[in-house]
Amino acid sequence: MEFHSLEVRQHALTLLRSGTRNAEVARQLNVPRGTISYWLHVDRAKRGECPGAHNPSCHRCDGTALAEPAYAYLLGLYLGDGHISQYSAHRAPSLMITLDDAWPGIQDEAEAALGKVFPDNATCRVRRTGCHNIKLYSKHLVCYFPQHGPGRKHERDIALESWQQKIVDANPWQFVRGLIHSDGCRLTNWTARIVDGERKRYEYPRYWFTNVSDDIRRLYTDALDALGIVWTHCTRAGKPYNISVARRASVALMDAHVGPKY
Repeated sequence: MEFHSLEVRQHALTLLRSGTRNAEVARQLNVPRGTISYWLHVDRAKRGECPGAHNPSCHRCDGTALAEPAYAYLLGLYLGDGHISQYSAHRAPSLMITLDDAWPGIQDEAEAALGKVFPDNATCRVRRTGCHNIKLYSKHLVCYFPQHGPGRKHERDIALESWQQKIVDANPWQFVRGLIHSDGCRLTNWTARIVDGERKRYEYPRYWFTNVSDDIRRLYTDALDALGIVWTHCTRAGKPYNISVARRASVALMDAHVGPKY
């Protein structure tokens, strides 16, 4: 990770406080835009201006319209790679979705979904080794993600509330897409068969989903069932945490609506 001097950070904050846009500050100082956004969040928090301090509207609290397809996708990402934290330096909780740098398109899609679900809040990217944390601050995060709680997700019960289930039922492909983009993949398997006395290699695509939580795997397979996708439960290396989709027709449907990571 590249570290920037206190002078560079202070110069950036001076520009930001004067109204200069994040992208322009990043260009002038040759600092990643995600870093600039993070510095701005911290600065606002210290000055009591953290996003959320002015109580932006909330779907759960005041019935504000919700971008449901984007929310279904974001819910899948949250259940896989999302985490809500409360830092003492901030007045609002933060949602952090950690996504691999091998798939920059997914990082872009995650940030776009956050922007649709939380239009009054800014997002930022924090660089880590081999990945970025896509972050957002809001006092209403637990309203939108009531699955938040102490400890790891697989150590507590995970169940959707009725309003969430209605959204997932109406947007199952977006939900599945979010889960695959977090804890799944499309890969190519192979097998060998003897044909006319000759050994031949056959390759076939498969969608793979791995999550330690029984509840989250069940949410995934329930969505697959609703979509008519044939799946199997697999144990690999003695760990029964995997769901496979390998039937040709089911893979074709997954390709049409999910596709490989990008």
